[in-house]
Amino acid sequence: MAVVVRMPEIATGAAEAAIQSWLVEVGSPVRAGQAIVEIETEKAVVEYEAERAGILAGILLPAGDAAAVGVPIAVLAEEGESVDAALAAAGGAPAPATATPSDTEVAAAPEEAAEAPAASAPAPAPAPAPASAPAAAEPPAPALAPAAVDPPGEQRRLFASPLVRRLAAERGIDLAEVPGSGPRGRIVRRDLDAWTPAPVERHPEPAPEVVEPPVVPASVGAGYEDVPHTGMRRAIARRLTESKATVPHFYLQADCRVDALLALRAQINEGREQRISVNDLVVKAVAGALRDVPEANAIWTPDATRRFSAADIAVAVSVPGGLLTPVVRAADRLSIGELAATVRDLAARAREGRLKQNELEGGSFSVSNLGMYGTTSFSAIINPPHAGILAVGAATRRPVVEDDGSLAAATVMSVTLSADHRVLDGALAAQWLAAFVARIENPLQILL
Repeated sequence: MAVVVRMPEIATGAAEAAIQSWLVEVGSPVRAGQAIVEIETEKAVVEYEAERAGILAGILLPAGDAAAVGVPIAVLAEEGESVDAALAAAGGAPAPATATPSDTEVAAAPEEAAEAPAASAPAPAPAPAPASAPAAAEPPAPALAPAAVDPPGEQRRLFASPLVRRLAAERGIDLAEVPGSGPRGRIVRRDLDAWTPAPVERHPEPAPEVVEPPVVPASVGAGYEDVPHTGMRRAIARRLTESKATVPHFYLQADCRVDALLALRAQINEGREQRISVNDLVVKAVAGALRDVPEANAIWTPDATRRFSAADIAVAVSVPGGLLTPVVRAADRLSIGELAATVRDLAARAREGRLKQNELEGGSFSVSNLGMYGTTSFSAIINPPHAGILAVGAATRRPVVEDDGSLAAATVMSVTLSADHRVLDGALAAQWLAAFVARIENPLQILL
């Protein structure tokens, strides 16, 4: 029996998503667990996998369009079942290849079909009049009105998905100027990406009456530019505002002497093509400290404090227009080489927009490193549902006092732990931070 594939809830609480591309052509066989479509969310592109085997009988939502969660997007037929029978059983129709609406499309969108110009197809020829009827009584053949002409004084109806309308508003694009390449001239995302404004043709106009503007001081009315919010920026603003408003943050700071850590890193990187970074060692030390203090490897839920057996660590990655936090699974069980390769892969795909949604979910702890920008210390906002985030500053040469009271120079790195007080009390957070510092200052423990 045919099965309707519906728009999944890719991200928790998401109301809609967009189709980026279909990975399987209509009529092709599909295996259970095979990726059939790429779905775009605010932060990632997700490959959605078929839950059963069959034949892709039809595509109900073309690439570039968005739909609410639960809306049918495709139909899967059983082996041996005809495509027409599958579509009829599922009550859907495939997305057309041309801009001409099919009967099933008109039935699916009556309000759109009702507004289509009636003269978009040639009118039937009038039946020949009876011989006894006078020639003057013959009705004149109806004239064909151009389909592109709108009624005088009315604005052309624009067909575009909610995602396209939002992106157009963010980019300051007037959809009336964008030609659509989708069904019935629907404007899809690729049309926005390919659109460039046409040069404005200026006609001479009568010179308007000259009115002298008032004199405004130079310090008043400074110029500015409004940069429209992207979907990612809105998501970041929403989540971090919620975090600061609902999560009771408190902060602990510590200084780590990293001379031994840097020396160990230099030894590890000798002869290596893929080098280990200081951040890789920091992430490994964070995972090890969570293993040393397992009570800290937890998150808050409405009914219980959930503790984890493995240390899944989110690593903040700066991307164009925002920030992503892909998760390194079981970082405490990976070798330093495996961890470094995993972080490199996640960071590269994050910047390309190719992360999967499950790679952005889970974990109990985050690491944010701004040391490469010269920042010596800062406090980070917790990334829900994590219970903590470690803000890592630059390693700089500073004067330090040795145990015997003498003054020396050392390379010191400042870190700040932002902790969720619902999960971590002050003593527990201090215990975890001490375990982290001990691993950084005795770096061979990181490799164990």
